[in-house]
Amino acid sequence: MPSPGAIIFFDWEHDGTCDHVGIVERCDGTTVYTIEGNSGDAVKERSYAISSDSIMGYGRVVY
Repeated sequence: MPSPGAIIFFDWEHDGTCDHVGIVERCDGTTVYTIEGNSGDAVKERSYAISSDSIMGYGRVVY
């Protein structure tokens, strides 16, 4: 399960190439909530089912 601050990677075309990234705001176990730029030319909060096949994976930044 992703944790707040993780980077979420998306593959919209399902071709194995990352097409977009966002930052995980929170996750309730079934839905992941993100903050994304360039979402309709704006920064927006978005949400996805944790099982979405468009989610390629997650990354954590080590500080």
